[in-house]
Amino acid sequence: MRAVNWVSQRSGRGSGTVIGGTVGLLLAPHLLASLAEDRRVILVTGTNGKTTTTALVVAGWDGDVASNDTGANMPAGHVAALVRSGASRVVLETDEAWLGASVEATRPAVIVVLNLSRDQLDRASEVRQMAERWRAVFATAQAQDAVIVANALDPLVVYAASEARNVRWCATPTAWTADTMSCPRCTEPLIRTAERWWCGCGLAQPTTDSYLDGDDAVIGSARVAISLALPGAFNRGNALMALTALHEVGVDLDRAALRLTSVGEVAGRYGLRRIDGQVVRLLLAKNPAGFAAMFEGLGGGDEVWVSINARVADGHDPSWLYDVPFEQLRGRRVRCLGDRRLDVATRLWYAGVAAHVDDGPPVVQDRVVDVIANYTAFSDLLKESQPC
Repeated sequence: MRAVNWVSQRSGRGSGTVIGGTVGLLLAPHLLASLAEDRRVILVTGTNGKTTTTALVVAGWDGDVASNDTGANMPAGHVAALVRSGASRVVLETDEAWLGASVEATRPAVIVVLNLSRDQLDRASEVRQMAERWRAVFATAQAQDAVIVANALDPLVVYAASEARNVRWCATPTAWTADTMSCPRCTEPLIRTAERWWCGCGLAQPTTDSYLDGDDAVIGSARVAISLALPGAFNRGNALMALTALHEVGVDLDRAALRLTSVGEVAGRYGLRRIDGQVVRLLLAKNPAGFAAMFEGLGGGDEVWVSINARVADGHDPSWLYDVPFEQLRGRRVRCLGDRRLDVATRLWYAGVAAHVDDGPPVVQDRVVDVIANYTAFSDLLKESQPC
């Protein structure tokens, strides 16, 4: 496998992250199970926040931890991560659609379930279909042996994880509820207040085991202060989920929370970069829920850049832009970038937001500009930028 990865890198055909795992699984279909045997595994899944939460769990666990930190979150990427490191502790970001196969192969100690929302519908399942698939996964023997750390504020997650035997419910704040307006069990409208949600059929927000209280995370009977270098309320929620998972594998919470402060950048996200002389902070968002979360954490500047592509990795249909609450950017100037910059500009026009489409270099400002981009647009910007 290492030889295959090396050839891929040297030939310029890829980063060598996944190809070795792909070849390995073709030769030995049960390779992932063999590699995961006798290791303690934590899986992290959900539509948004997987990469960041995985990084937080790895940082909080400390020491030698095997992880797919490149974001290759399907079985081939998992194999590559486990071949690269022989560590006995493993944290794997897991694609939503591959959760069942990953659980069966790795027999995890903990499964972190962040959220579920619409994403790349031209090739992915609708959220209700995915919730049903997860529900079937959590009913399996392999999942019944795991502790499920699940988001109690997401009705789709609650519906799915209700099949599990051992759940730790986390009150994880969210800025997005548009995918859970109706009950995933009976389809009747959900009833919501500021404190909780429920349905007349009996599905309701469970009593939480972990929640945020000001600057603290309350996990069971423990209380620990959270201080993150990462921006936004959504990342405090990710940290709450990460700490709850670490608590389940016996990690001291005070020490884990201290180690989380070291995470200031995740695969290029949130860090400061320079593009054509302009200092920017790169943020990744790939769907309406992700954009809503990023809007909460924007800095105070009057300009924002939005870069959107619609390539294979992004999903070819960018109509989801019309569900993004761009109205929250009113009063700011938005620079539209990427292959679909005209689509972004059109959507912003409807939102009453001042938009500027410019193929040339930016006018350099003396402040940091936030840049929100989807998958391949983010990758393009990361490649053309330089660390500050």
